[in-house]
Amino acid sequence: MKIICIGRNYTDHIKELENEKPTDPVVFLKPDTAILLKKQPFFIPDFSNDVHYEVEVLVKINKVGKHIQKKFAHKYYDQIGLGIDFTARDLQSQLKEKGLPWEKAKSFDGAAVIGDWLDKTQFQDVDNLNFSLQKNGSLVQQGNTSLMLWKIDEIIEYVSKYFTLKIGDIIFTGTPAGVGKVNANDKLVGSIENTQMFSITVK
Repeated sequence: MKIICIGRNYTDHIKELENEKPTDPVVFLKPDTAILLKKQPFFIPDFSNDVHYEVEVLVKINKVGKHIQKKFAHKYYDQIGLGIDFTARDLQSQLKEKGLPWEKAKSFDGAAVIGDWLDKTQFQDVDNLNFSLQKNGSLVQQGNTSLMLWKIDEIIEYVSKYFTLKIGDIIFTGTPAGVGKVNANDKLVGSIENTQMFSITVK
């Protein structure tokens, strides 16, 4: 399986990082070794002093597809999840300045939190989902999928031009504003609507 991530998919997040608004989805990959194992804490890596949380709605692919048209994209997933794209922001900034890929800052071991999964049929509209992240009991990120620059079906259409999607592949759909630094002993809790999807501690 592969993890496909979409960057800069919420205008408010683009603004907070002072990035340029993209004309096409920003796509990068994480290896399966980036997945944080269930019930394990997240350990801040020794190569970064500024690791940020980025909460994101996830989609799990359920059938093989290539060059998927938007009108058929809804047939390629039936589960919605929530996760965190951990980012070594200091390292990412250094890489961006040199025009280098982001993988070292985005794809290190434990950098992908994948919470529980929900059947999409329990939602009236996957393009209108509220989701949030709390840090130590305080709300730090809050978003709605209606605010995505590219909605889920558009993302699937776009990425399937370049990558064959396979069963079990996971798409991280982007993060809203409010990203910030994690510190040892932080507790991060993510929710979709009123359902808790994950709870992790930071070491």
